[in-house]
Amino acid sequence: MSDIDLSVDFAGLRLQTPIVLLSGCVGFGDEYTRIEGYSHEHVGAVILKGTTLEPRLGNPPHRIYETPAGMLNAIGLQNPGARYVVDHILPLLPHEKTQFWANANGTTPEEYAEVARIFDDSPVTAIEINISCPNVKAGGIHFGNDPEMAARVVEAMRPMTSKPLITKLSPNNADIAKTARHVIEAGSDGLSVINTLVGMAVDVDKRTPIIANVSAGLSGPAIKPVALWKLHQCRAVASKHGIPILGQGGICSARDAIEFAITGADAIGLGTGLFFDPLLCPKVLEGLRSYLERHGFGSYAELVGSLAS
Repeated sequence: MSDIDLSVDFAGLRLQTPIVLLSGCVGFGDEYTRIEGYSHEHVGAVILKGTTLEPRLGNPPHRIYETPAGMLNAIGLQNPGARYVVDHILPLLPHEKTQFWANANGTTPEEYAEVARIFDDSPVTAIEINISCPNVKAGGIHFGNDPEMAARVVEAMRPMTSKPLITKLSPNNADIAKTARHVIEAGSDGLSVINTLVGMAVDVDKRTPIIANVSAGLSGPAIKPVALWKLHQCRAVASKHGIPILGQGGICSARDAIEFAITGADAIGLGTGLFFDPLLCPKVLEGLRSYLERHGFGSYAELVGSLAS
């Protein structure tokens, strides 16, 4: 039995592993976890599907399209609303087996604040703030690309909850480190780096956009180099303030996860990779454990931020 410690401390929370299942990729925590072979012991936290104050139907189809080494999605935050999630979905989840985090969305700082207030009185252990949803016309792009507006969202949410706030940053940002600094100073307890890139696809026969929303979020292996660079840019700011980072963007193997850890990811986010390999979690953990043993590390935490200059 290995003595390697794969647990991590993240924003005051103790996660049993560094793996976090990302919002939008595992539904509300029940859909994906029914897969045969899935075990909660492999996962430090599950982030629920993006939730708004009021119910949303989302965008019209087509909403998903596979691209070379990636996927475009423009679901448009389809969800039943924060109050429904708290009253009807959260009570059914196995909170004793792993942690569940909310993912808060809104079109104004006030809406974000109200979502935080609703989730504050619930079993979720943290709230991820989605200020950078690229496929929602109202709010998402504006907040995520404007450091001051991003900070206003965090400032509005901070008094509404005692739970850790983790701000999800956009790669479609001219200065992601500046936005990181602003949201940390506004009260963010952690960062998620990165959200999807903005992209599109074209039907050459019809000469029309394939995605009904025209633009969509690009995820998957294609964005990994960008994600690593943005993580590297944010690491110095986060370290200065003692703020952890959930690294994400194209992680589909243990090697990918190791690259993110070395670059500065205190936890590892798995998303699109789960669509083509639903049992990715135990494979990543085993690969991490093996790497740490071979290189003389006693824990995952020792590997984080070990990138040589």
